[in-house]
This record gives sequence, C-alpha cells and structure tokens, in this order.
Amino acid sequence: MCCAWCTPKKGCAERRVTGYGGAVSDTIGPADWQPVDDLLDRLLVGDDPALTAALADSAAAGLPPIEVSAQSARLLYLLTRIRGARRVLEIGTLGGYSTICLARGVGAEGSVVTLEYEPRHAEVARINLERAGVADRVDIVVGAALDSLPGLTGDFDLVFIDADKENNTAYVQWAIDLGRPGTVIVVDNVVRQGRILDPADGDRQARGVRDMLEMMSTHHRLDSAAIQTVGRKGWDGFAIAVVT
Repeated sequence: MCCAWCTPKKGCAERRVTGYGGAVSDTIGPADWQPVDDLLDRLLVGDDPALTAALADSAAAGLPPIEVSAQSARLLYLLTRIRGARRVLEIGTLGGYSTICLARGVGAEGSVVTLEYEPRHAEVARINLERAGVADRVDIVVGAALDSLPGLTGDFDLVFIDADKENNTAYVQWAIDLGRPGTVIVVDNVVRQGRILDPADGDRQARGVRDMLEMMSTHHRLDSAAIQTVGRKGWDGFAIAVVT
C-alpha cells in the first residue's frame, strides 16, 4: 500500500481531493498543508482582530515568527475551557499570541502567569494583551524561567510549555511540582521535523525534546501522549499529559 506522501506505485491510484478552494495536488504533501490550514482557520477560528493585530505588532517589532498556529492557539483555549482551568502557567510568552487565548479560556475570574526571558518580547506582549482586553488576567514575569519558577505558588490547573527546548525536562518537572492531580500539561514543538528520532550532535533542541519525552514516558505522576502535526508551521507536534 502506498503512503500519503510517496509517489504512487504501479497500479496504485493517484489521489485527488476536491472541495473548498478546488483541487489539491495528486500526490498529497507539504504544498497542500497551508491550503488546509487556511480552510480550517476560516471555518473554525474566523476573523479575530486582536490575534491578527498581535501577530502584526509582533512582526513589526522584529519578534521571531515562532508563535503557535491559529489552530494550536484555538486548541489551547478549548483545553483551558474543557479543564475548567482558573489558574494557568505559560512558559514562553513571546508576543502574547497564545497568552491571549489562555487568558480568554480562564475567563474573567481566572488568571494566567506567563514567563518570558526577553524584556522586549514582554513589552510587546503587554501591548497585545491590553488591546485584547485580557491584561488584567495576566501576570508577565520577565527573566529566565528556571530562575522565576521557584518563586511561584501552585496549584496551576494547566501549564503550557513553549520555550527553550533544552530545558524542557526541567520545565515539565516544575509543571508537576506546581500542579496537582488533574493538572494538564501541554508542550509544543515535540517532533522537530522528525529530528527527535536520532538527535545529531550539537542539536540541543532535539536532544532536549527527546530527553523530555523519555522522562514523560516513565514518570510515575504523568499519563502522556504526543501528536504529530503538519501545516504552515511545517512538521512538528505537541505532547499532552495529565498529572496523577
């Protein structure tokens, strides 16, 4: 049987998908990921002026375009709602794109603590959060996360980790320590274009992710899973766990 990414073998029918926006390529691959993202964003996310402005201002300020995708941001919002989270911890603020969605998820009575290493990123995030009308729910802590985490007080209902991958194992352990049974942990960028299979010498990010996944697989207080994703952000994925 042919896989979705290979050149069809002899006798194997090429696949053609039609529908919204017309046909995609006969051999489905990366060229088709962005049109599908466009469709999903239009149907399930829609026009969101606050998020659009957050992206634009982050780009204008020179922040790297490494924020989560629109669908991932929507998923964070939904997970926060599903969990009924009222206290959320985010490690890695960037321009506040995902922070806005987490703050919306906790509602007017909830709160988000978000940790950001770069002061310039934190300043951009403050402006974006204020524009989105959720700044009063968010506390931005500037500095190295591993220096800030010991000063925080649990119990967080949900923890989102999207920071320097080299320290992911430590961040997950802190999420456990600052959580409680039922706390949801979400970690972004856990596939690294497949580099986690055999991290090369010097690839500290892929090695950090692989070490974290190994830790999550054996930790007695975690039930975990990971899902690969494709789209305009490329080939990556996220891990999700619940503290037991």
